[in-house]
Amino acid sequence: MLSDEQLLRYSRQIMLPDVEINGQETWLNSSVLIIGLGGLGSPVAMYLAAAGIGELVLVDDDEVELSNLQRQIAHHSKRIGQPKVDSARNTIANLNPDTKVRTVYDRLSEEELSSLVATVDLVVDCTDNFSTRFSINRACFEHKKPLVSGAAIRMEGQVAVYDPLTPESPCYQCLYKEGSDENLTCSESGVLSPVVGIIGSVQALEALKVLASVGETLAGRLLLLDAKTMDWRTLKLRKDPKCPVCSGGSGEVESD
Repeated sequence: MLSDEQLLRYSRQIMLPDVEINGQETWLNSSVLIIGLGGLGSPVAMYLAAAGIGELVLVDDDEVELSNLQRQIAHHSKRIGQPKVDSARNTIANLNPDTKVRTVYDRLSEEELSSLVATVDLVVDCTDNFSTRFSINRACFEHKKPLVSGAAIRMEGQVAVYDPLTPESPCYQCLYKEGSDENLTCSESGVLSPVVGIIGSVQALEALKVLASVGETLAGRLLLLDAKTMDWRTLKLRKDPKCPVCSGGSGEVESD
């Protein structure tokens, strides 16, 4: 049962026909794992907390640096040198003190990651490391947890939802083959600040939609942004029948 304060706090969401009281209660009872508290993880964590997710589990093994502050909006100058998970927890506490926060200031092993994924309802991948993304994907499909994946670099971004509970949904490894040499990072290639904000916001939106069954999610689709021209494209994804993770369809893509 929502308190009077919660009814007021979340009133603009509750009035939406697709959300109402039931949707808001679902979010308040949900737990979301966010891996990476940088440019993508910052808006994801802040919007999910503001929207009323009951518990956020934050994982990052890095500290706040001056070069982060151009885009990582959960942190600020006085927190340089602090663990990003602690900085993000303080930001969330100021946004919505009712959101419980668990932090993991460490680089998780495959086994630790799998154990942590098993404890939440949904995972948001905000990392910029391909090997970590493959590990997250495996853990999500092992425990049948929806995964919202995002990436942004230079003036480009992409978002997809990989949902083991949706039979036709491919997984991350259907799209990218493990061992591919595409591990570009913002520190090597640069990124325009609002691009990560846009992509992170879309990730947060997709997470909320998946949790409360709102609208149509990006499961089975890849959303691409070219910020230079402000063009959006959606590609349909097919499972790879030889995929070792989800054993699905072909990993091919076709335009909507």
